[in-house]
Amino acid sequence: MTCTTPQGPSTSLPEPTFLFESFYLGCLAQASYLVGGDGEVAIVDPRRDVDVYLDAARRLGVRIRYVIETHLHADFVSGHVELAERTGATILISHRAGVAFAHQGVQDGDLFRVGPVELRILETPGHTPESISILASDTRAANSPQVVMTGDTLFIGDVGRPDLLGARGITAEHMAGLMYDSLHQKLLTLPDDVLVYPGHGAGSLCGKNLSKDPFSTIGRQKQTNVALQPMTRDEFIAFLTKDAPEIPRYFPMDVEMNRRGAPSLASDAPAGLTPQAAKAALDQGAVAIDVRPSSEWTKASVSRSLNIGLGGQFASWAGTLLDARRPLVIVATDLAAATEARLRLARVGLENVVGYLEGGLEAWQHAGYPVDRTEQVTVRELEARLRESAAAHPFQVVDVRRPGEWATGHIESAVHAPLHQLEDRAEALDPSLPTYVICAGGYRSVMGAEILRELGIAKVIDVAGGMAEWKAQGLPVSA
Repeated sequence: MTCTTPQGPSTSLPEPTFLFESFYLGCLAQASYLVGGDGEVAIVDPRRDVDVYLDAARRLGVRIRYVIETHLHADFVSGHVELAERTGATILISHRAGVAFAHQGVQDGDLFRVGPVELRILETPGHTPESISILASDTRAANSPQVVMTGDTLFIGDVGRPDLLGARGITAEHMAGLMYDSLHQKLLTLPDDVLVYPGHGAGSLCGKNLSKDPFSTIGRQKQTNVALQPMTRDEFIAFLTKDAPEIPRYFPMDVEMNRRGAPSLASDAPAGLTPQAAKAALDQGAVAIDVRPSSEWTKASVSRSLNIGLGGQFASWAGTLLDARRPLVIVATDLAAATEARLRLARVGLENVVGYLEGGLEAWQHAGYPVDRTEQVTVRELEARLRESAAAHPFQVVDVRRPGEWATGHIESAVHAPLHQLEDRAEALDPSLPTYVICAGGYRSVMGAEILRELGIAKVIDVAGGMAEWKAQGLPVSA
């Protein structure tokens, strides 16, 4: 349930000679940074809950002078405005961003000082038109650059996706061309020993092949990053625009929130709801989101609740599947889990939380309200049923993994319907047939099961362990 910090690269790299700290939010695969010295620092790409930076500043005995945004983030809501209001810091963001809050617009070559550290702005469009990178140098060390914070331009193992602006009439091909220029004219001209600290790590939907390593060097990325291998500009554009992951529905909303500046984050616990109050909210159109592990949800759950467990990519899937306009009722094991869920929802702009079900499922059942139970089978049980006579006992298997996962091997008879497209593809299914839902490991299949149930599938069955367990058991797959 925790948001963990990834381990560093397997080979040790030198540390900056100035004050530099990374804040990694594993459940969003998002990184932010503190950089400076001699009593003052800048914060780069702060997350929504800004107390972590205020606590760090108190611990280090420094003031936050600047808050820097590398671009208008789509996958999370930034805390830049709240952090600036609480510290008196100046927000620095590209002059191309067109934002609605107090700021200083920056452009290529602009220089800023935080103690002994010089911060140079590099305009690096490609992920977005306003993307910048920040080159940090220690003025006490002959002003040689040591760190570049690349936002969503250069990741470890990949580069930022170029396809988020289609709704604004800007093609992925155009942005990919800008990305090529930013990489080859700016970032890859830096010395090989410059440390690269990106805005995201593995698990982010802002790229395709992100590494678990939290940082690297320019030289190492030239050697190992798949997007930096020798290719022409046209070849790079074709490479970068192929097989892009889905664009979650919350991305445009978060961009707009970040453009305006999000309001301060509520820090109190969500309101407790009696079963009666929770049911009334649900009857009026609220959605019950159950954040318990899927193994508990399948045994018994609030009727028509959607299970998105805190143990996985909770916020990303919540933002992808939930309508921000609909009120939410949280079902959790306890108040701590409900509070954590509300925080993670707020990090992606989902703030319409009515409250949480006090007493959890037990209280709901005690009140006599309807409960759903979802049948679950092992991969061996599913394989045995597939070998039985389909004519006598027809059923269907739905694989809700992403296209890249499907391509690595799938059950031969399965229907491919990625979770984010399930509602649209469900028309191809027979609602009268028992429907087995499978994903990679069991996290997404329960979401798919509830979506299909809501769409009128008579009987849904979750496949425990998913395709990972299917392959581990040596069961047959089709390419």
